[in-house]
Amino acid sequence: MALRHLLRRVRVIRPDLNRAQVARSMSQSLTQAPETQLPSPPPPDRMIYDQLAEAVKSKLKRLENPDSRFLQYASPYPITTDHTPILSLPETKITTLPNGLRVATESNLASHTATVAVHIDAGSRFETDETNGVAHFLEHMIFKGTEKRPVKVLEEEIENLGGHLNAYTSREQTAYYAKVVGDDVPKALDILADILQNSVFDEKRIEIERDVILREMEEVGQSDDEVIFDHLHATAYQYTPLGRTILGPVENIQAITKEHIRDYISTHYAAHRMVISAAGAVKHEEVVEQVKKLFTKLSAHPTVTSQLVAENPTIFTGSEVRMINDDLPLAQFAVAFNGASWTDPDAIALMVIQSMLGSWNKNAGGGKHMGSELGQKVSINEVAESYMAFNTNYKDTGLFGVYAVAKPDCLDDLAYAIMYEISKLCYQVSEADVIRARNQLKTALLLDGTSPTAEDIGRQLITYGRRIPYAELFARIDAVDASTIKRVANRFIFDRDIAISARGPIQGLPDYNWFRRRTYWLRY
Repeated sequence: MALRHLLRRVRVIRPDLNRAQVARSMSQSLTQAPETQLPSPPPPDRMIYDQLAEAVKSKLKRLENPDSRFLQYASPYPITTDHTPILSLPETKITTLPNGLRVATESNLASHTATVAVHIDAGSRFETDETNGVAHFLEHMIFKGTEKRPVKVLEEEIENLGGHLNAYTSREQTAYYAKVVGDDVPKALDILADILQNSVFDEKRIEIERDVILREMEEVGQSDDEVIFDHLHATAYQYTPLGRTILGPVENIQAITKEHIRDYISTHYAAHRMVISAAGAVKHEEVVEQVKKLFTKLSAHPTVTSQLVAENPTIFTGSEVRMINDDLPLAQFAVAFNGASWTDPDAIALMVIQSMLGSWNKNAGGGKHMGSELGQKVSINEVAESYMAFNTNYKDTGLFGVYAVAKPDCLDDLAYAIMYEISKLCYQVSEADVIRARNQLKTALLLDGTSPTAEDIGRQLITYGRRIPYAELFARIDAVDASTIKRVANRFIFDRDIAISARGPIQGLPDYNWFRRRTYWLRY
């Protein structure tokens, strides 16, 4: 009855329509519900769990496509960035003098200070068993007076300049640097040239410095990370020069003489193995002219570093050293793989892997929202006090791994988390994690200040023979993707020997075979 009445109304409104057209228009109007129509109830066979699943899917879809207004300034998704502004950084100018001495500067006329440094391609690695420790001993003695500047005059001159004079010795390099006001750069160069060429090495001062170095050795022995890494090198590079400590053994410190120091200078402090770097308020031409006048007494010993490395090659040995000491409140250990040298093509990829593993400290807070999955696991489960991924490069090898500090009852869980995340790099790598790690690495490599810049210039000229521009360095970092990480991880991590150094209450730390077994997963 209702249908007949509706057809009559349609016929009145549109008398030109026949019955077939009216039926067709009616079927279309019944199938197309208006927007205000209430949704039909779910079919009886649809369970409540299906409805919840649909709701969750809709929420996930909204998360995958968030409103762009909320991501305008702080996006949680890592993206690649434009490095065009980096190209405008100051140029590093390099001049090689006839005696082989290299002078490199990076001018920043907007700066009011400058750092001048002398880098020597020599360290504890190039000593012998009998002279181990002489490089560090020389670092102490170099500031104890020259022929025209007694120690008191030297110290007063530095203080009057308001400058900072210091040095450091590593396994492969030694550096002396001075930070002063820009107008005092000539005086700083004069002081560095004087102490490097005219130090007197007074016998009484040598005896005084013996006691100073022995006290320094006691302080180093109380530093947890210093002890761990010294023993890590000793076990990983046993019976090779890199396995020796920088300070040297006690018997060597007590036996070093003035002749040992002078012989080391004449052999290793040669002009062709030295780089003078300057950064800040400096002008390249002026620095070069001053260096020509001041550095005239440098050794011309023909020995080159590559020859010394070839004569004493470094061999990585899978091994461990454990120092049980229940008096210590916390346990420390380091797990290391044989890494890459400075010039290895995969050195940059290992730096990215180091950033992916990251570092975390309990006192710093946070952790569960870190980009590093290892950091998330360690912080959420509270299995460590701190951890740090490290990547140390040398001329022909390197050390790559993780150093951690934890309570004695957490060692097994912490060791499992570390080895799981390291080995997982051979199998599963997220592109987002790689991009995030690349961005973090680039930020860490950007230098701020004259002293870090001068140090970086000298180090790169010694290791690479040139200063790598930021544009090239960042391009190399951006070339690392997920497939590169997996390839490099399979080269350095998959089923490779490891070196372990542990100290403290470490009875709960798994044995060497447990660690070695977890350098790979079974592939099916």
